[in-house]
Amino acid sequence: MELFKKAKSIRLRSMKDKYMLADDDEETVFQDRDGTSEKAEWEVFPTGDHHIRFKSCYGKYLMASNNPFLQGVKGKKVMQTDLKPDLDGSVDWEPVRDGFQARLKTRAGTFLRPIGGLPPWRNAITHDNPHRLKTKEKVLWDIEIVETLPSYRKTNSDLQLYCVLDNK
Repeated sequence: MELFKKAKSIRLRSMKDKYMLADDDEETVFQDRDGTSEKAEWEVFPTGDHHIRFKSCYGKYLMASNNPFLQGVKGKKVMQTDLKPDLDGSVDWEPVRDGFQARLKTRAGTFLRPIGGLPPWRNAITHDNPHRLKTKEKVLWDIEIVETLPSYRKTNSDLQLYCVLDNK
């Protein structure tokens, strides 16, 4: 969680150097190598001691749905959604730190996972529970802080400056 304490907005980059982006349809999320777009920036909202929410540039929240990604495929869809009463915690993510990277875990115990390969898997993002060691490495994300939160801690010199400006 300490990776996100000072972050106002972040980018998530997979091990294949692709960023998680919000699609223009305001529902889909996907991967792309170009992380410079505002679609790659996610605003961070802590929801307690261990969980956070991610908000896209479209004002939608990253959600781990219960819908299968494809028929017969283990992973489930990850999408953008409006914030509704979140009774099942589907928009809450628990960062599990692993060095300078993190795994993002749902309340159900599955992890945010970038998918590669041939279409329709190429550049998709799902959530599931990796069982093989090789798959466990694939759910690691690099966290790039785009904007930090302003510091609310006032120093003595800040207070003195405030008093001088206030008296004028």
